[in-house]
Amino acid sequence: MKKNELAQDILEGVGGKSNVKDVFHCATRLRFHLRDTTKANTSDLKKLSGVIQIVQSGGQYQIVIGNTVGTVYEDLLEVMGEVPDKGGDEKSEQGLGARLISIVSAIFTPFLGVLAGTGVLKGILSLGVFLMPEFQSTGTYVILNAAGDAFFRFLPIAIAFTAAKKLNTNQYLAMAMAMAMVYPIENSDALNFLGIPVIYGAGYTSTVFPIIMAVFILKYIEGFFKKIMPSFLIFGVSLCSLIIMVPLTYTFIGPLGTIIGSLLSNGVTGLYSFSPLLTGLIMGGLWQVLVIFGMHWGIVPIILLNLGTNGFDSFLPMAIAGVMAQSGASLGVFLRTRDARLKGLSLSSALTAVFGITEPAVYGVTLPLKKPFIYASIGGAIGGAYIALMGVKTFAFSTSILALPNMIGRNGITSSAVQGMIGLGVAFVVAMILTVVLGFDDKKEIKDFQELDEKSNTKQVKKAEDTEGIISSPISGEIIPLTAIDDPAFSSGAMGKGVAILPNDNLVIAPVSGKVTLLFPTNHAIGILTDDGIEILIHIGMDTVELKGEGFVPFVKQGEYIHKGQKLIQFDPDVISKHEKSTVTVVVITNSNQYSGVEATKTNEIKQGMDLLEITK
Repeated sequence: MKKNELAQDILEGVGGKSNVKDVFHCATRLRFHLRDTTKANTSDLKKLSGVIQIVQSGGQYQIVIGNTVGTVYEDLLEVMGEVPDKGGDEKSEQGLGARLISIVSAIFTPFLGVLAGTGVLKGILSLGVFLMPEFQSTGTYVILNAAGDAFFRFLPIAIAFTAAKKLNTNQYLAMAMAMAMVYPIENSDALNFLGIPVIYGAGYTSTVFPIIMAVFILKYIEGFFKKIMPSFLIFGVSLCSLIIMVPLTYTFIGPLGTIIGSLLSNGVTGLYSFSPLLTGLIMGGLWQVLVIFGMHWGIVPIILLNLGTNGFDSFLPMAIAGVMAQSGASLGVFLRTRDARLKGLSLSSALTAVFGITEPAVYGVTLPLKKPFIYASIGGAIGGAYIALMGVKTFAFSTSILALPNMIGRNGITSSAVQGMIGLGVAFVVAMILTVVLGFDDKKEIKDFQELDEKSNTKQVKKAEDTEGIISSPISGEIIPLTAIDDPAFSSGAMGKGVAILPNDNLVIAPVSGKVTLLFPTNHAIGILTDDGIEILIHIGMDTVELKGEGFVPFVKQGEYIHKGQKLIQFDPDVISKHEKSTVTVVVITNSNQYSGVEATKTNEIKQGMDLLEITK
């Protein structure tokens, strides 16, 4: 079939572009909102090569494609010539706290890597000046310092871009507003607008809260002018929005944002002043816990605010102690365990954590083993407390061992860097020693893996002539035949043979080792390809794509090679029930037609890790 041919046939089958109000896709199907469903030619669509099934449910016209749905969706958008964009118009049922965390995360996540990179560069330059003071007067230093300093100095522009994207307003208009905020103004002490005095202070370079507040208000100002502005005045909305927003920001929003930022900064700093020991224990010991729940996004803006206002920050070094402790605990697991698989995973995780990437260590090693995560928290608390008591400061943003040069004072004083090195070393060593000496219960986990492998190997030996593979259960619960579930795409067997499970827990683990070929953005479905070519789809809940990721937490990424028993996805049954969706989880072999049999277990109840499906050639 030629490129886009299936997409063209589908678009014609649903009644053409004019009949499509909206279209998106989940793990296996295109989901249309049609203006008139009677215009869709269901019988012809079913006959298309590449279309598995047609389902009409919940006001949606669903065309089941299978694992290639993403490609077909992209072709469909190309054929239609537009990309549906709901942006900020989507309503959310999340609580206020969750929405705020979501907004802050969306604003800062896209550029934290760049910010950290420039921070490391600043640290290298500081180290260079410390070793060779004359280096600071060279052109090389000036140019590299510009590369390391510019992004943070003009941070409001980057924030404007990401905030506008999250809040669904014009990103370039928001950037123009931010550029006006960081524009150098002479004689700012006597500045006024139409007689209204302007409190300019030190300006808005390197600030955080003023631009976020300004973009939030811009969303509504721009929306107002869009409604009243004649369409032929293509510059009208931007012109009027800037005339309103820039003076408003200088006279009111900016000063208010500065005050709010100062209050937040003073509040957090007050805790540090009240008890550096307590602050260090909390930051170092609980940093990774905050990261797991996304609550660290409430602290990141404070850190950036401190760097912009004071030129330094005292909280980031404490947080890095928690990062280094995870690395130490992972290394402790490597030194203690005798399991070859766990050794390899823990060593690589320890190395990546040193450079600030803790996800492999936390989700792959310390958290599953439980005790090493506790040891890491203890090590981080002790290291963080030492760092706080010694008054360690950082002068640029970085979240790894590479932050040490950033702790060298701008006047060449190295005591902060030395004490920071000691504190991070304490966090690392304490976590490692506790893990090695006190140990952890990996025997049961290793035994479970061995027993599962032995069961699988035994069955394969007994039926070596016809058995292709054993698929274990990714979740515990009650077995339900596919034919009994309320989804024609699965119950008809169109998506492949398999079973459904009514879960009694909320964690999905890998039923096999293999490559993650599909992890849908809403995290409700995952596809795995085994080394033997078996294609497995795990779909959590019915129509849970409509939750848009709420209540789902992934532990792996698309394209990652995973091992049997590894955590895949955790979900919140209460969230699914709140949206009146079923939690029934489907496990199917999507390429069942390549095998002579896919036989399910005969038991009514299944436990995680038990044999679920047997594939025969």
